[in-house]
Parts: sequence; C-alpha cells; structure tokens
Amino acid sequence: MLQPPSIAPLEPPLVAGMARILVVDDGLMNRTSLCRLLAAHGYEALPAADGGEALRILDAVAIDLVLLDVVMPGQSGLEVLEEIRRTRSAADLPVIMATGLDATGDIVRALGLGANDYVTKPLDFEVVLARARTHIALKQAVAEARQLDQRVREQNAELQVANAQLRAGAERSRRDLLTAARVQAALMPAAPPDFPALRFAWNFQPCDQLAGDSFNAFALSKRHAAFYVLDVSGHGVAASLLAVAATRLLTPSHDAGALVLAATADCPPAPLPPHQVATRLNSALPWSPATQQFLTLFYATFDVTTSQLQYTSAGHPGAIKVSLRDPPQTLEGSDLPIGLGEEYQTHATTLLPGDRVFLYSDGLTDAFNGKGESFGKSRLVDALTRTTALPLADALRDILRDVQAWRQEETATDDLTLLAVECC
Repeated sequence: MLQPPSIAPLEPPLVAGMARILVVDDGLMNRTSLCRLLAAHGYEALPAADGGEALRILDAVAIDLVLLDVVMPGQSGLEVLEEIRRTRSAADLPVIMATGLDATGDIVRALGLGANDYVTKPLDFEVVLARARTHIALKQAVAEARQLDQRVREQNAELQVANAQLRAGAERSRRDLLTAARVQAALMPAAPPDFPALRFAWNFQPCDQLAGDSFNAFALSKRHAAFYVLDVSGHGVAASLLAVAATRLLTPSHDAGALVLAATADCPPAPLPPHQVATRLNSALPWSPATQQFLTLFYATFDVTTSQLQYTSAGHPGAIKVSLRDPPQTLEGSDLPIGLGEEYQTHATTLLPGDRVFLYSDGLTDAFNGKGESFGKSRLVDALTRTTALPLADALRDILRDVQAWRQEETATDDLTLLAVECC
C-alpha cells in the first residue's frame, strides 16, 4: 500500500516523460491488476484504496490522470470528484469514472460534476488503456497549447506560419482519409453477383469514415459461390488497413486469389474448402505484438449442384439460417479469430429453395439504446423470422429499421454489416 506521507511533493515520475495514473478502487484485486497492467504499458500507476488516501496522494504527488471507482465505502467516488474539481479543472487533471453498465444515473451525475469520461464494469482493459491514452494526450495537448499561447504573444508572425502549416496538414489528412475511404469502398461489391441459384442483399453502415468491417459475395465458378463478413478489432485507420488487406486476399480476381482457389494443372481453379481459406488467411495475417490486432471471419461457399453450404467461423458471430420449414438455426463455429488461430473446421448444411442465411457483424447485435441495453441476438432472430414473407432487400430494410428504432438517438459505436443470401 502506498504511504502518502513518505512521498515528496511534486515528485517526478520514475522515468522522465512517464505519465502517472492514480488508480482509486476499494477492491484490492481490481486496483492491483490495473496498476500492473498500466505499468506494463509504460505508465507509473499509484494505488489508492479509498477517497481519503486518493486526496492525500493528489496533494503530495503530481498526477496526470485519475481512474476513480464510483462505488466505495465511506467517501464515494462522486464525492472525491467534487473535491478534485474544487482545485483542478478537467483540463488540468482528467478523471475517468468506473461504474456499472446499468448505473446511468451515476454516469450522468459524474459527467455533470466534471468527469472527463467513464468506463463500465467489468472493466475491459483495452478500453481503459485507450481512454487513458486519449485523456493523457489531451492533457498534454492543453499544456502545450498554453505554452503556445504564451509564445503567440511574443512571436505572432511565427504563429501565423504555424497555423498555415497546420491547415495544410489538416487538408492533406482529410484528402488522405477520403482517398483511403474510396479505396476501401472500391473493394466492396457494387452490385449483387449474377449467380442463378442465390439472391443477395446487404446493408453496410460504417461508424466512421474508415471501417473495420468488410464483406463480399462472388461467384467462384459456374457451380460455386462464396460470401463472407469480416470484422477487425478496434477502429480507425489501423483497423481499416487490416480490413483492406484481408479483403484483397479474399478477392479471387486479385493475384492472391490462390487464397480462395486451388490451382490445378489441367482444370480451372477449384474453390478451396472454407477451413483452408481461413487457415491461409491466418498465415497471411499473423498476430503482431506491435499492432495487437486480429479479425473475425464468417466465410461460406455454396455448391448449386448439391445445394450444400459449407462454412467456417473464425471467432465471428454465427450466421443465422431461416427456413420456411424449420426453426431458425445458428450456423456456429468455435474456431479462434484470424491471427490468433492455428486450425479451422469446415461445417456444412443444406439450403433448399426459400431458405435464407444472414451474416452480420456484432455492431448489429451490440447496438445500444439509451439505457445501455444491446439489441441482442434474440431480437435479431425475431426480426428475421417476422420478415420471411418479404423480398430479401425489403426484409433487410425492416430489420435495420428495428435496430435504428432500438438505438433511437444513440450514436453508433461500431460498424454494422448485414449480408443476406436466399436460395432460389
């Protein structure tokens, strides 16, 4: 346990430039685990078991960010936040509150009291780390802006040059993002493939200019069609780059078409079984400690002569098969995501006329309403069952209207992809 009286006021971090985070949680396991994980990512983490200890540390030590639990015995996290804001602004000392997923009232009050952000329990460390990095960077940016403001008063002409450079850089970034978005869009299908045994429809809604989701549907031969949905972990440029790389590797017309086709000496290339496609993609896009990214994939092929659908699921939500004759069926697999797996399995089912298969990304089922409740798989299955009499494209529109009505005014936090296939 940290003893504040022994800490010299404004003691510098252990390493020059290392950000210092105060972790306030009455749970020993929580604060110890968080401190160790933060330390492993280059931060100096100080633990505090209650509000009083936290305030004493803040009086004695320079802190860059506070991760503050709301529910604590004695002085609550909200009361500690009030004390902090009496002397330190949100720009000077960012505070991230940790609260329960259903504690909307605590979240609203914390934000009203000056909290910079919040995370929900059980804590996802990747989310905590991302939020901490963001707010520490913002704090540093504010400090730099204040220094810049002083410099402006002394060197106004230099500031004008710097502003012009910043505007030019922002314009270059904007053009680069637009170009990247066009490249990504060009790799996705513009129209359903012409395949006599299947009908296709889809809806794709990226939550940002660049998406981490991707999908495609294409004919592999006169007998075979293939289709897939993939979802890269994370968001932004890094996720979109991996999504583009995976999409190109899964495109038969690309030089890397051998990923989905097996070349033969005397015959046209034959479609590879789905598990081999996943295995090859896993080898082509291995896990990298530098990026710590992976992707999930549901990949399927259909043979019109046998009416057999073969598929593999690499960490992706199972597709849902809707039949006029049987209850809805989830086409599940238990294999690891691409980049984290080793071996993959091919599963099979038969598609009869009227049968539909729906592939989706978790941005659909994880769409949250204002109460923090997700749309969920059961509501999706109900919507799919209710729309069986509608044409495929109309069914998708109804389903997505249900999702939007559920989300209401809440902003989408993840890409949403829904790909529908109907056996003719």
